Amino acid sequence: MEQLNDVIIENSLDGIGSDRYINYLAHSLCLGGRCSFSFNGRPFELREGDLMIVRKGKLVDKITPSEDFQVKTLYVTAPFIELCTPQTNYGMKGQLALFLNPVMSLNTDQRFVCERDFRWISYRLAQTNHTFYRELLINAVQSAILDFFDFHSVINNEPTVSTQISSLMSRFLDMLENGDYRHNREVTYYADALCVTPKYLSEVSKKVSGYPANYWINRYTSLDIARLLRDKSLTFVQISDMFRFSSPAYFSRYVQRTLGLNPTKYRE
Repeated sequence: MEQLNDVIIENSLDGIGSDRYINYLAHSLCLGGRCSFSFNGRPFELREGDLMIVRKGKLVDKITPSEDFQVKTLYVTAPFIELCTPQTNYGMKGQLALFLNPVMSLNTDQRFVCERDFRWISYRLAQTNHTFYRELLINAVQSAILDFFDFHSVINNEPTVSTQISSLMSRFLDMLENGDYRHNREVTYYADALCVTPKYLSEVSKKVSGYPANYWINRYTSLDIARLLRDKSLTFVQISDMFRFSSPAYFSRYVQRTLGLNPTKYRE
């Protein structure tokens, strides 16, 4: 293992979802074999030559690697990622797309570039006596991020978005990341806070992510509820109160609609 507080490289997926890496983004390149896992409650598989990027490790579970599975994982703290991310609006589209599917299947050239990025970051991590050590590491991670953006853009043929749209969507997601959905699940609330109309916010969300604003509100809500339902120390009434549902019955109907099962069946 190689590390400098903000940047860590490991040869496994063991850290994903652990408390130790709760504030880190994970970038995992599969070097051999395959590994099945669940992300956002959906099944995925990481195969040789695939790159997986996960912002929230807690959304990953049921990790099942093959006997010949080999992987290199780069963990970077969220603040360091922000420091290294270039001034481009593409990151917003990539972030939303990776929230739905964290795996990119790289071609031969892309894999070569990705492996080179990992080796270069590893090399820079070892240069602890360099006078400009932190700046070197920022440069190496930024180069990798640009390559990751390029991989995603080429694979998904995604156009860039304007600064105005990117800023609005970023602020909307920040509200969701901060947990506003626990108390407010109406598009109107977010639109008012962002000084736009509900219709415009939904149009922007659909343009950037392919989904309207209420999709992301419900997605964040349902994922949080699903996580809490797995904690059997919490009663359904307690969870319902956390999200300020008007009644346990309404909470049950919401869970049935968004998760496909009522709370009791889901917990089983």
